[in-house]
Amino acid sequence: MDLELAGKRVIVTGGTRGLGWAIAERLAREGCAVALCARDRAEVDARTNRLSALGVGAHGAVVDVADAAALERFIEHAADAFGGLDLLVANAGGHEGGPTLADADPQAWRRTVDLNLIHAAVAARAAAPLMRDHGGGAIVFITSISGQRPQPSAQYATAKAAEIHLAACLGRELGPDGIRVNALSPGSILFEGGGWDRRRAADPERFQQWVREEFPLGRLGSPEEVADVACFLLSPRANWISGSNVVVDGAQNAPTMSGW
Repeated sequence: MDLELAGKRVIVTGGTRGLGWAIAERLAREGCAVALCARDRAEVDARTNRLSALGVGAHGAVVDVADAAALERFIEHAADAFGGLDLLVANAGGHEGGPTLADADPQAWRRTVDLNLIHAAVAARAAAPLMRDHGGGAIVFITSISGQRPQPSAQYATAKAAEIHLAACLGRELGPDGIRVNALSPGSILFEGGGWDRRRAADPERFQQWVREEFPLGRLGSPEEVADVACFLLSPRANWISGSNVVVDGAQNAPTMSGW
């Protein structure tokens, strides 16, 4: 299936590792010009060079997405570099504080909400006028199944739940401008150097027991499987999908291992 993405101009926040990089690379292979940001200069430069080697427009910047002004400047500069903007993937996220309420002070809650919900809202607010100028566009927030299922780290789960609802709200608000907005909620994704890779190495027996109990397909997901769905949601092939939350978790049950 031709996703009809060739020539589109896209921004991916948190685009140098894991899901963000898988999405950025997949979009580049579909023929998109891709701008990405992250906090590590060496990683930003390396990934931007790899995108350029695929023969597409590439733009990279060092940005802390919790810094609203810096995020807005990045989006403006990326659109200037590409002559416009069609697509946005708000992928950056994370959390601070421990897994219990007692372990997460107010600063941890604020930082977690900033990294997830506020970053997505600021990015969408900056991108929407640029998309409107070119007849519309599409936005995807990378959220999590933790936004729908109770788990430890309530600050993270709550921020992701709010991000999912933000997509539903903006899908209605921005629809008249031809802008679709969706949330994509991955389950547990395994990739080298990622959190689940470290947990598997730390306690392989317990990890495998969790996989057997919680995953009907017998494995965790891959970044590429999430990237495929993200590209579809961004593409004209998904023109009647907006305000939705698409779950990509292989029918996973518990969103995390107990004690992690």
